[in-house]
This record gives sequence, structure tokens and C-alpha cells, in this order.
Amino acid sequence: MTYDVIIVGAGPGGIFSAYELTQKNPDLHIAVFEAGHALDKRKCPINGDTVKTCVGCQSCSIMSGFGGAGAFSDGKYNITNDFGGTLYEYIGKQQALELMRYVDDINMRYGGKGTKLYSTAGTSLKKVCVQHDLHLLDASVRHLGTDINYVVLANLYEELKHRVTFFFDTPVQTIDVAADGYEIVCSKGTYTCKTCIVSVGRSGSKWMEQLCEKLHIPTRSNRVDIGVRVELPAEVFAHLTDELYESKIVYRTKEYGDKVRTFCMNPKGAVVNENTNGIITVNGHSYEDPAKQTENTNFALLVAKHFSEPFKDSNGYGESIARLSNMLGGGVIVQRFGDLIRGRRSTQSRIDEAFITPTLKATPGDLSLVLPKRLLDGIIEMIYALDKVAPGTANDDTLLYGVEVKFYNMEVDVDAHLESCLKGLYVIGDGSGITHSLSHASASGVYVARNILKTT
Repeated sequence: MTYDVIIVGAGPGGIFSAYELTQKNPDLHIAVFEAGHALDKRKCPINGDTVKTCVGCQSCSIMSGFGGAGAFSDGKYNITNDFGGTLYEYIGKQQALELMRYVDDINMRYGGKGTKLYSTAGTSLKKVCVQHDLHLLDASVRHLGTDINYVVLANLYEELKHRVTFFFDTPVQTIDVAADGYEIVCSKGTYTCKTCIVSVGRSGSKWMEQLCEKLHIPTRSNRVDIGVRVELPAEVFAHLTDELYESKIVYRTKEYGDKVRTFCMNPKGAVVNENTNGIITVNGHSYEDPAKQTENTNFALLVAKHFSEPFKDSNGYGESIARLSNMLGGGVIVQRFGDLIRGRRSTQSRIDEAFITPTLKATPGDLSLVLPKRLLDGIIEMIYALDKVAPGTANDDTLLYGVEVKFYNMEVDVDAHLESCLKGLYVIGDGSGITHSLSHASASGVYVARNILKTT
């Protein structure tokens, strides 16, 4: 079975590569291989009633499948070069922004019309943050919500399924160099192509590392982000979320000089489990539909750690901390902020008596037994700093879920076309270690597709 282009991974990068290729050259013979399920088959068994925790599905419907790990996210597309990856270092800042806006236009045409585009431009909140040594990053943010994001993905799939051959539940074992292109090796058979786009996302980090080692593609170590997910009453951050929705705030700690940042803010959202390579971590979702909204807002507080010599395995470090949390709590641990600063573990009775209802069933425990002191001290210092611009953040009943870990792939060595040292083998999306967001990953897919079209 021979194709003009094979795309490995049906996350944002793979989807937008396929979309751009089929729109500009419908005659191309394209296949997409995805380890997870089709979108309508992606069903997490956790229902909060009979199934309350992760059961370790062979293919995690939250992390894998059409739409990638972003399919059930809160659907935030941040149009900025200030965070979300370093795509602009390869293709230029202006082109990166133009591609992100192009992706936004497509999302609007396929079901996102009517959703709000927020912006930090001209906000007085930036001054308020600076006055308290907090730094609000510039961005325009399109919030689709988990529900509308799903609609957009479903419509994109309807557009693509007649133009592209999809192989779901078909993990690619490896990629071999062939005489005139590449062989994609799966348990179901071997498929050949002239051009291959690899877009395996963060969940494909180990596979990507093995592939690069096998094909002698140079890589560089990347960082890992480790922290907690904070949940508090929505009113506490309402003045920020009503105007900005997503506020990316960075703080440099006084004690160690580490940077702590807010990440993935979900107004009136819910805290959820994630399964990455068998490790249970925590994340957050939010919805556009008011009927699905909660009374709480959640966001992550993350500290970035980058290792070089002699230890280089940043992801391994993050995994070891997450596994310790899983060992102590059987999954995600939750702790009241008041219990943490008093040096005591949270109990179910203390959680039940709190003036906030948790949106995730997690094990009450002690995060100080999981997170290294330096990271935890930084997170506590950040909470007190945020309390100055959002009074109530440092309340005793504020909930901290741990751990949240953002794994980043080893940064793959690619050129200005996002092409590896092997001609015709492109590496895009979060699997490249270059992009870290829906918008950047999608933009990288469009960019590579346009480069391929120039040579076909």
C-alpha cells in the first residue's frame, strides 16, 4: 500500500496537515495512522459513580485518538509567540502568528463561530500584576470550550474522511527508510510513502525518542513542567477570567529565583485525570455551555525544570514524581492549602467540611511527601503572590491536586521547513518538542503541508 503522504498521529498537527494538503491538492493519496480511537469511540470509563478512578485502558481515550490530547481539553487556542512553543524561532514571528490566525479562521468555519476571542491588549490588569511582581503575558485567546471543540473536530473529520484514509487503533511500531521514501511498520502490515509527517504529540515522547535514536536524528533535551492544579471558587478569579479568560501569569520566587507560572485556566470548569504512559496525572477542562459549567475555577501552577549534565532525562524526573504520587494516593492526591501550610495531610472529613466542592474524586493526602521542597516552596510563594491580585487564592479551603506534569518531547533537530536530516521526513506538533499548544501544533501542520505542496 503506497501513499504520497503518510501522517503519523491524528492530533492537531496531523489534522491540519491533512486538511491543508487535501484542500490545496485533492489528488494526493494520503493516509493517517493513529494509535487511539476514532472521535466517536473516545469514551473515558470514569463516570464519577460506578467508575471513579482510572482503570488503565489499553488506549487512553483522553490522551489518544482523533484530535489528540487536545480533543477533550477546554479548547483554548492561544494566538501568541510569548508561550505555547518556539515555532517562531524556525519560521519567524509574523508567519507564526499568521498561521495561528489561519487556524482560528478554519475553526470558526467548522463550528466555532460565535465563541469569544479574548485579548490582553489594553487591559489594566497588567499594571495591577506588575505592582505585585507578577507578569501577565500578552496573548489573544480563542476559547472554544470542551463541547464546541468536540464539534469542530467532528466537522473536520467529516470533511477529511472522504479525502484521507484513516487507520485508527493502529499504532505505528517504527519507521524505516526505503528506497524512495519511507516504510511505516504496523502490526497490521507495512505501508510506504514518499513523504512522512510525524505528529505523535506528548504521549508519543518515548516512541519519538526511540525513533530518533534508530534513524540517527539528533535531539536536544527539553524541560519538564511539574506542579499542582489549583481549584477555588470561581468568584476569586472572576475579575481576571471575565476579561481575559486565560491569564498566563509568571512569578519569580524570592527564595530560589525559579519561575512559577499559571497554566490552562478553566473558569467554571472541572478537574480531570490524565493517563500518560500508565502514569495518572491531573488536568482541567471547561465548557462553553452554561449547563455544563461548575461553581469552581481551576488552573495549574507549574515550575519548569531543565536538566543537562550529568542527568538529562527531564521527563524521567517528572515521571518519578508522578509515580510517587500514584503510589501514595493510588492516583491523584488532593490537599487543602490550609493543611499544606500547617504541615498536615488532608483527610476526607476536612475535604468534606471545606467551603468548596471538589470536581474530581481524588485521594486526600500530603503533597509535601511527593513534591520536592524547592518546587513546593515556589508554588506556595506563588499562591501568596496571586492572593494579592485575586484575594481568596490563599484561603485554607483552596484545593491543590497533585501532581500535574507537562511532559515535553526531546527537541528534534529540524530545519526551517521542520524537515529532519532525512529528506521527506517532517516532525511537527508537540511530538517535535518545538510546539506546546493547540495553536502552535496546528500552525506547524499547516506550515509543513504548504512546504510539501511546493515540491509535489
